[in-house]
Amino acid sequence: MKKNTGSIVLEGNIEKLRTELNDKVQYQFCVRPDPNSKEIELMDMNPLIGSKIRIEFKGLIHCTFCGRETKKSFSGGYCFPCSQSLAQCDLCVLRPHTCHYDNGTCREPEWGEKNCMIPHYVYLSNTTGVKVGITKHTQIPTRWIDQGAIEAIPILKVGTRYQSGVFEKLFSQEVDDKTNWRSLITGKITQIDLESTRDRLFEILGDEIDELEEKFGGDYVEILEDESLTRINYPVINYCSKAKSLNLEKMEVIEDELLGIKGQYFIFETGAINIRKYIGYKVKIEGL
Repeated sequence: MKKNTGSIVLEGNIEKLRTELNDKVQYQFCVRPDPNSKEIELMDMNPLIGSKIRIEFKGLIHCTFCGRETKKSFSGGYCFPCSQSLAQCDLCVLRPHTCHYDNGTCREPEWGEKNCMIPHYVYLSNTTGVKVGITKHTQIPTRWIDQGAIEAIPILKVGTRYQSGVFEKLFSQEVDDKTNWRSLITGKITQIDLESTRDRLFEILGDEIDELEEKFGGDYVEILEDESLTRINYPVINYCSKAKSLNLEKMEVIEDELLGIKGQYFIFETGAINIRKYIGYKVKIEGL
């Protein structure tokens, strides 16, 4: 892994932004110079906020798994064959309550063992309003940062991804399970007492929670009533004046002052670009 500390220029295929939670989230832009290699080069982005940057799409897309060139990216960075064969591209990744591992039909049982048959958390966050979500125990607080949450709190710990998905579906009857990206990039924030919201949901859904706890077994479900709240600050000078998503394929070049980063979005005056949407795209990025 190489970190760019001199001339601020990177060229390669986009990887997900890397983050670290400090007083403010620290961001690194990541590219893979060779799509067939695992080597990653990094660029620290926080020092560039308030300065002009340039992102140029080089017209190539490579599968983030196998490295082959593809005309279109599927399932967030994969070629079509990989999107059809890999367990990490299955529909149950987006809808974990539909997990079919126990039916013996998982595309990659070993992958399922490592990623799904492990402890998961159900959490509440304030992204653009209260939201319920799930994450692996190893992805706290990364998952919250990637979604642009300003606060988050775990409310349940369970034994598998499937169990977390069933609880998430239950809680989504009362609160959203999606983020409003328009509000995220324009800075529309609603102040929410997540701890009171958690307590209210436990009360409203108490009978259903008890039934699921009995179904899954008490050893696999831990109700978290006293977890501390995590607050997250993002490096943002200002937000977009209007909710516009910038399309790298159509524009080919984005050159503007970087006003901030929140979630996986680069924020400019004229709009924002979701970097995660373009995983596998070959770009050249530079600070001007």
